[in-house]
Amino acid sequence: MNTTIGKRIRTYREEKGFSQEELAEKLHISRSTYQRIENGETNSWINHIEKICTSLEVNLDDILKPEEGYVQVNNNNDSTNDNGSGVIQNQTINYNHSDKLIESFQDQIALLKEENQRLREENHLLKSQK
Repeated sequence: MNTTIGKRIRTYREEKGFSQEELAEKLHISRSTYQRIENGETNSWINHIEKICTSLEVNLDDILKPEEGYVQVNNNNDSTNDNGSGVIQNQTINYNHSDKLIESFQDQIALLKEENQRLREENHLLKSQK
């Protein structure tokens, strides 16, 4: 699980002066679920990232910013990449982070599939008992 994202969320929450319970309430989740997000024990932050960013008044990039293993890509393949407007257009690609995000989504999908199967089996059992 990604503890870096959880730590960043915790830092922004603390900067805003919210308790875990207050932010969990804003996200409509239990405090224990929220605590698991901060501790990196779950990837469910993915389901709540928009509300997290809104509640903490931060950009998604602030939470997902790269640390290591990223490459600065210059859009025009020149050293300044100034398009004449005075704006330098660089794009950051974080290959390690992309892999982690994909892995997080895959983990979440696997958990949802397991839960779906369990609910189907439970539903089938309930129907057979009638």
